[in-house]
Amino acid sequence: MPVKAYDLTGRTAFVTGAASGIGRATALLLAQAGATVHCADRDEQGLHETATLIKTTGGTTHTHSLDVSDKAQIDQAVTAAAETAPEATTPASTSAPASTSTPDGRPRLDIMAAVAGVMHNSSVLETRDEDLDRVLNINFKGVLYACQAAARTMIEAGSGGSIITMASGAVDTGGPGLLCYGASKAAVVQLTKTLATEVGPHGIRVNAVAPGWIRTPMTDRHDTEAQAHTEGLMVRMSPLGRVGEPDDIAHAVLHLASDAASFTTGQILRPNGGVAMPW
Repeated sequence: MPVKAYDLTGRTAFVTGAASGIGRATALLLAQAGATVHCADRDEQGLHETATLIKTTGGTTHTHSLDVSDKAQIDQAVTAAAETAPEATTPASTSAPASTSTPDGRPRLDIMAAVAGVMHNSSVLETRDEDLDRVLNINFKGVLYACQAAARTMIEAGSGGSIITMASGAVDTGGPGLLCYGASKAAVVQLTKTLATEVGPHGIRVNAVAPGWIRTPMTDRHDTEAQAHTEGLMVRMSPLGRVGEPDDIAHAVLHLASDAASFTTGQILRPNGGVAMPW
């Protein structure tokens, strides 16, 4: 059982990209902290596996098979999640208005974790329009749509809330082949900061997590030799001497979702093993 500041009992969370990797780890951890977790992904088998893991550990979950780059699908799923939320028993955020329950039955969403994303490698000179469009549609527009749906629901409920986006250490370090991915994540950072200024008066906090190299199915797309080379490089660059695991990022999301971060908004949290240390 988490300490009180990290207790999410009675709250409703929505996690995109929940079928695997960081999204799955996030969904599991939020459920363990007491939240009812709505898991969204286009990978139906992965969603089923995540939901089974949550239920096995005593958590409550619902699944939504969707494409995050389709605004209508995101809107529909977030609306459905909010309409099934129980009446709040604890504040959605200590920075929220005094009354955080919705006894009049208004839909309520407390946490949005927009984790879904894809990677793509190509040099600037070899990047095609279709490559850039695909990555931006999922990594930026998908996050934008999730943020819009969550923020509207939170504002209408008047119960505050926390929105967490997924940026990347690529924004701080750059590197060859990262144009599409890095540009999409830089856009997520700007979205995070801008939205934080716009919804803060409603008691809604918006922050981003910018992971370093994390061992997930997405990073495992490389062949074995390339994977080993990259991980070896990250280990040598990190003061901690290791690469990250999905749970490392899930704990960062839990912190930002919880009351422990009630005075934190518009920030970029960087769990990257010290590979990058920007001001």
